[in-house]
Amino acid sequence: MSDTTKTLALAGAVAAALAAHGVTPAQAQENEKCYGVALAGENDCAAGPGTTCAGTSKVDYQGNAWKLVPAGTCETMEVPGDRMGALEPLDRDIPS
Repeated sequence: MSDTTKTLALAGAVAAALAAHGVTPAQAQENEKCYGVALAGENDCAAGPGTTCAGTSKVDYQGNAWKLVPAGTCETMEVPGDRMGALEPLDRDIPS
């Protein structure tokens, strides 16, 4: 298999994976991970140790669980208790 064929196959696989999740490459670039804003079971992926991926957060606004939000909006997102979203994992509301 030539390098060109391998490159095209890889590009096709990435495009298919993105299409399967309903996200175009442009949309993926317009979002950012925002920690501490997802409701229980509604995080987009990995919610810290003991979890695997999407939908595995245990409590609302779990600090180590993230949700994709439009780029530039995370740190202004308010959650109950006068708290805000963050671009890095938080130490709050983490189940024991």
